[in-house]
Amino acid sequence: MVSLTYIQLVRSNRSFRRLLAGQVISELGNWFNFIATLGLVRSVSHASAEVTTIMLVARLLPFTLFAPLAGAFVDRWSRRTVMIVSDVARILVALSMLLVRGPEDLWIAYVSTVVLSFFGAFFEAAKNAAVPNITGERDLLAGNALMFSSRFLLMAFGAALGGWTAASVGYQAAFVVNAISFAVSAYSIWLIPDRETRRPAAKEVSWLEMRRPSYWSDIREGWLYILGQAPVATILGINILWATGGGAINMISDRLGGLVFAGERGISGDGAVAALYFAAGVGLFLGMMIARRLGAYLEVTGKTGSFIGWALVVQGLIFALIGVMPTLWLACFLLFISRILLAAEFAVQETLLMRLVPDNLRGRVSTTDRASELLVWSFSTAVAGWSLQSISPRTLTVISGLLSATSGIVWLALFASRRLRLPEKFGPGRDLGKSSVTVYSEFP
Repeated sequence: MVSLTYIQLVRSNRSFRRLLAGQVISELGNWFNFIATLGLVRSVSHASAEVTTIMLVARLLPFTLFAPLAGAFVDRWSRRTVMIVSDVARILVALSMLLVRGPEDLWIAYVSTVVLSFFGAFFEAAKNAAVPNITGERDLLAGNALMFSSRFLLMAFGAALGGWTAASVGYQAAFVVNAISFAVSAYSIWLIPDRETRRPAAKEVSWLEMRRPSYWSDIREGWLYILGQAPVATILGINILWATGGGAINMISDRLGGLVFAGERGISGDGAVAALYFAAGVGLFLGMMIARRLGAYLEVTGKTGSFIGWALVVQGLIFALIGVMPTLWLACFLLFISRILLAAEFAVQETLLMRLVPDNLRGRVSTTDRASELLVWSFSTAVAGWSLQSISPRTLTVISGLLSATSGIVWLALFASRRLRLPEKFGPGRDLGKSSVTVYSEFP
């Protein structure tokens, strides 16, 4: 079976087109909201690092905590309904940011951010679970790639537009745009037939037959599998190690753009923050675009393992150099380069992980990977905010980059010592004895 191209998929699959439109519109509004919220709390708190830290943790931690629950929830209920309800709820929450006028109202910003993240976890879980049903097996790779790449592109343009709107029109306009985006997204999802968002049951079953093991039993089974498979456990481990440094990216972008580079060539703090996010988003998008051909080359040459390690090392070193750049534009350029490397590495690594893990465990392993990384990301953000009491944003950037690079060093050290070996299809060496994997003939 030959997969459709991106354009063919969008043109021929109406339901996918509507789902993609819902993501594009809501993601654009999300980035409007994110940049405007950071700017608003920075303004009313007199650029307090503690307040920014709370906001970033409030954005990350709820998603981390509720993502596994959301994944189990959308497997039992209508995914279309979950997405629509999540969007409608977020309309009201987004508008609540209009009530933040001064320091005494910061609690509203905190609560709104937490609730937006909560409903965002359910929307994401429902959307991701629905994509394979809507695209079908043949076009799943193209659908996933298009969804993922569009998100990075929206990060770039959404952040840029959000920064421009906040600086030119005001924060309130960005919050209204965010609310409107959720309304349009809900309408787009409503147009998708519910039957297309899940696979129909093979037969009618009784209520007793429908009962499943407890949620905690599923989690425990996933963890036991991870701990028993060295390649899988190592991939999750290096993602967590990367997050110890890389997780400070949002705090660094806010401090460098909002304080260090603010005023450069007349650019406002919000504009400088948006410029950094734009550079990162474009870099991530381009990295994902080149990953398909790069992954095929790495598999043929048996260099998948070494690429993952060296890409993590180099991206961290380049990111560390941002801390000594004298201008915003040089900082943006280095951030752009480091994100290209990071996105390409992530795509190769994520595909490797998906092919190592059996289908019946893939969802739990993927959720555990994401939740663990975001948990450390949240912790890294909190530590970064606390550290700014004694070090500068530039020093924090250097430390963050070097910490993220250690993940690549550990990966390369494990391979050099032969304590870790990938299946032959992915690189030199053999699979570990207890691994049971299906290796496909083509690396996307």
